[in-house]
Amino acid sequence: MTPLNQYLKKSKQIIETVENQAAQIQQAADWFAETILAGRMVHLFGSGHSRIMVEEMWPRYGSFPGFNPIVELSLSFHNLVVGANGQRQAMFLENVSGFAARILRNFDVNNMDSAMIISSSGTSVVSVEMAELFQEKGVKVVAILTKDHSAASTSKRSDGKKLGDFADLILDTGAPVGDAMVKIENLDTPVAPGSSVGGILLVNSIKAEVAHRLTDAGQPPKVLTGGSVVGAERSAELFESAYDEHARRMAKLYENAGNQES
Repeated sequence: MTPLNQYLKKSKQIIETVENQAAQIQQAADWFAETILAGRMVHLFGSGHSRIMVEEMWPRYGSFPGFNPIVELSLSFHNLVVGANGQRQAMFLENVSGFAARILRNFDVNNMDSAMIISSSGTSVVSVEMAELFQEKGVKVVAILTKDHSAASTSKRSDGKKLGDFADLILDTGAPVGDAMVKIENLDTPVAPGSSVGGILLVNSIKAEVAHRLTDAGQPPKVLTGGSVVGAERSAELFESAYDEHARRMAKLYENAGNQES
């Protein structure tokens, strides 16, 4: 079997894994829709390459306001690979205890919010502590991880707890242990990861289900849509109104930040 066929075959298996989680996807959509209908935000967090799923959720074409993408550049901007802002620093920082608390200190979170935390291994300290802190605030946490990979991975926390230990709902990307899915003859390590495939299928399935619920509730979302679909004028109107709504929702997260500590 060629490497191409291997990857596509594994990806089809990932689609089946996502399909088999329909009930969990519907539950996540219920929680997220409730949050958005209440005027609050669904918080999204992922370090490293898990940032991909955060940005897939919002903002991009086919997405809509109601989501707070928490993308910490020190944990995810590693395009230079080495040197300043390199991968070594990002991998170090994602396992620094207390960093998640400093990030969340910026927001006034309440129990009407919900959250989605993405980590394939489910072991990075920042991701685990982020989920833990959200749960302490009464926020329902949906975790996207790779079950087999997480089970085979060692927690970076002294108590051995992983992301799944602080999740109200767990969704599995369906990727294998180690993530890479293709074996090459005479190469002793596999290549071509699959967790992003499963993660993107999961977040977009949830997004579609949330849009359905918001529309049924009489609050159809303002979806970022290209001019080739709805015309240039309508497209511009949707972009402006969606960003305005996002700003208003974000303002609620800032107006009382810190008051809970006084």
